[in-house]
Amino acid sequence: MTTYKYLKDKKVGIIGCPFSGGQPKEGVDEGPIKMIEFGLIEQLEEMGWAVEFDGHHKFTSLKPSEDPNIGKAKRPRYVSRVTKAVAESVESHLKKGHLALTLGGDHSLALGTVSGTFAAYPDACLVWIDAHADINTPESTESGNLHGCPVSFLLDVNDMLISQEMTESFSWLKPRLRPDRIVYIGLRDVDPPEKEILKKYGIKAFSMTHVDKYGIGKVVEMALDAVNPDRDRPIHLSFDVDALDPTVAPSTGTPVRGGLTFREGHYICESINETGLLVSVDIMEVNPTLEDEVSVFETVTVGCSLVRCCLGETLL
Repeated sequence: MTTYKYLKDKKVGIIGCPFSGGQPKEGVDEGPIKMIEFGLIEQLEEMGWAVEFDGHHKFTSLKPSEDPNIGKAKRPRYVSRVTKAVAESVESHLKKGHLALTLGGDHSLALGTVSGTFAAYPDACLVWIDAHADINTPESTESGNLHGCPVSFLLDVNDMLISQEMTESFSWLKPRLRPDRIVYIGLRDVDPPEKEILKKYGIKAFSMTHVDKYGIGKVVEMALDAVNPDRDRPIHLSFDVDALDPTVAPSTGTPVRGGLTFREGHYICESINETGLLVSVDIMEVNPTLEDEVSVFETVTVGCSLVRCCLGETLL
């Protein structure tokens, strides 16, 4: 049984985030609702976790009456208001000594979840599981969708190209993420500007080629060595289900072939749990409206099982 270094008790605060404003496809806001409907709370309670869940956030009240683009970036003010609220929720749970579990929603929410984690644990590290790097800047993004940009906002570097107007719109956000405190696993669809950013700042990233070459066990070990070499830093795990192959999680907004298998995805969660250092988890981009009923069932249930593995479920 895992001993958790940073938790006061075995209690998880669930932050339900039905939000789709960081990208154009409707339905991703229904992901957290479906995961709760599929019995996630009861599953965690059966594992011995006390669960604090006050219902899903009501983000519609935060939507501005007008939200024109800033450069290419779409809905920046709405994304800013929502992620600020999420950051406050995550920070609140962590400061009470609970594990914070955020159910998304699109991956722009990580602006809030990671900010909340680093506000509570400034020495934390971030393990980002995704097919995409999500490190475009508002200037380099082709689509303008902010779910592809959160990491660039979070990075604590002096020369990240983010406009003054955008900085003012996210005035609450304090970049705290150092390049040596984030590691990627599962990348396979990275834009040319993103590759340049990764190289420029020396950010450690393991693509599916690395998984093929070394195996998932070695990749996880190398990833933790990169950001948590002494195994003493709190860990925030941000898991986009499109990191999994579409045969495993088909009902997601931006699927990319050649992803993690069912077991590789779960092994990552199991291994992070075994460190005893996990403090915060995101499960993002489950969209229950994009596929047939069977595919939706597969994707929602895999989201729930990833959570359970993060919180200590094992095969034996």
